[in-house]
Amino acid sequence: MANAVKKLIPLLDRVLIKRAEAVTKTAGGIVIPEKAQSKVLHGEVVAVGNGSRKDNGEFIPVLVKVGDKVLLPEYGGTKVSLENDEKEYHLFRESDILAKIEN
Repeated sequence: MANAVKKLIPLLDRVLIKRAEAVTKTAGGIVIPEKAQSKVLHGEVVAVGNGSRKDNGEFIPVLVKVGDKVLLPEYGGTKVSLENDEKEYHLFRESDILAKIEN
C-alpha cells in the first residue's frame, strides 16, 4: 500500500485523502445495515501537492500536511483506486476541505 501511495503525487493544490471507515456495529454489538450508516465526513491526508500558483509563478503552499485529520464535504472529490490496495482514496482540492481537526 505505501508504495502505491508514494507513486501518486497530487498536482498543484490537490490533496489525497483516505476516508475514515464507517461504523458498522454499535457499542452493544448490533450490526448496522449499509443503507442506515451515515456518510463518513472525515479522513486522513495521505499526500499533498505543491500548492496553487500566483500570477507571477510563485507557489502558495498547501495548509494541510500528510497525517492531518480533516473534515470533508458530503459530496465532492474524485474517487481513486490504487493497485494492490483495497482502501478507497479521494482526491480533493485544498479549497474543498472544510476544516482541520486538532487532536
